[in-house]
Amino acid sequence: MGAAMTNSKYIVRKPIKDMMGKMIGYEIQYYGDSQAYASEESGNDFAAADTIYSMLLQNTDKVLKGSLNFMTFTTNLLMKQTPKLFDPNDLVIQVGEDVIIHPLAMRFVERYSKEGYKLAVNDFQFSPRYFSIIDKFDYIKINFQTVADSSIRNIVDLAHSMKKKCIATGIDDEDLYQKAFIMEVDAMEGRWVAEKLFTTVHSSSYLQSNFFRLMVAINRDDPDVNEIEQIISMDAVLTYSLLKIVNSSYFALRNQAADVHQAIVVMGLGQLRQWIYLLGTGNGEAGPDASQEEFLKLSFLRASFCSELIKLAKNMPISRNDAYLMGMFSTLNYLIVAPMEDILADLPISVEVKEALLNHSGRCGILYDLVLSYERADWAAIGNLADTLEIPVNLLTNTYFQCLGEVNSVWKQLMEAGEHIGTAP
Repeated sequence: MGAAMTNSKYIVRKPIKDMMGKMIGYEIQYYGDSQAYASEESGNDFAAADTIYSMLLQNTDKVLKGSLNFMTFTTNLLMKQTPKLFDPNDLVIQVGEDVIIHPLAMRFVERYSKEGYKLAVNDFQFSPRYFSIIDKFDYIKINFQTVADSSIRNIVDLAHSMKKKCIATGIDDEDLYQKAFIMEVDAMEGRWVAEKLFTTVHSSSYLQSNFFRLMVAINRDDPDVNEIEQIISMDAVLTYSLLKIVNSSYFALRNQAADVHQAIVVMGLGQLRQWIYLLGTGNGEAGPDASQEEFLKLSFLRASFCSELIKLAKNMPISRNDAYLMGMFSTLNYLIVAPMEDILADLPISVEVKEALLNHSGRCGILYDLVLSYERADWAAIGNLADTLEIPVNLLTNTYFQCLGEVNSVWKQLMEAGEHIGTAP
């Protein structure tokens, strides 16, 4: 297990949200930085880091494009001009204490600023050496788990007086989350932030462009059932609504429909079209806000990741389709006003999936926890859970990138389709 962890490199995007729940960007975190940067004199620090950044560069369209990305650079990486591998519009150069105490490294930081890169200082401390460089940075990141409350207030007040943005990090529970509001920071990052939805979506609210695309697909002269299935399958609320209605007493099925394909076959295109119109009647003009949209996107990413990981796992009691639904339905309690127990009670999904989502139990629960641990950058848990499922840890990052690329690609198509339909005469 130890060897597997040492030889593996995991790359994770951790969300950063403003105080209204809007996504402002991601921190790119990777396992192995302590090994890679243990010594600035070591010949291995850049070699290991270069491998990680090369992986990021190869997957830049999947990971970096279309969002603001905070990425940590050491003195060596700054001096070797590694940030120039990335577009200034996509990257915030993040540095720590090893850089701010290094005079030559700070000269490089200033040069990158003049070239259009945004700058962030990590783990800002209440000390003279940090205050002497605050004017050079755009973002000040404060660890709320280690910095005293009185120091946090002074740092935030000073940063705001200099027109700097403050980001609270380590927001892993409700108390720290409330403290961040009290301290009037500009944004937050941490486990609680990633899982907290600021406003709950009503069960009839779903991504409006997804609905429009579905309307177009169902009204073609020769509807493509595969296209319709794909559109519905990538939206947690549409999937939930379809399965619930097709398994209602109205259809009186002898055997319940367990997935989108079966539901479409049972309902038929005629009734499916009526169901879509019915949804449209209550949708209104406005789509979901940014935080709601992010949870819809997260459900799709989890679904894709679960369905790919199950192909690598050993002795799983569920199908790939079940794994997809497990990931898709994992955010339903944020999207629908009801407890997860009540939501799942109405769905004809496997007992193993229900137990995984409710109690994190069984091998399905381990798979679900692996996906959650990867999102949270919980490196030790990632290795332990992958080992338990006999998933080769060296395949995790590439699998994650593959799923992320698929989600971003389809999401872009949805946005473009929604804009096109919305402006059509």
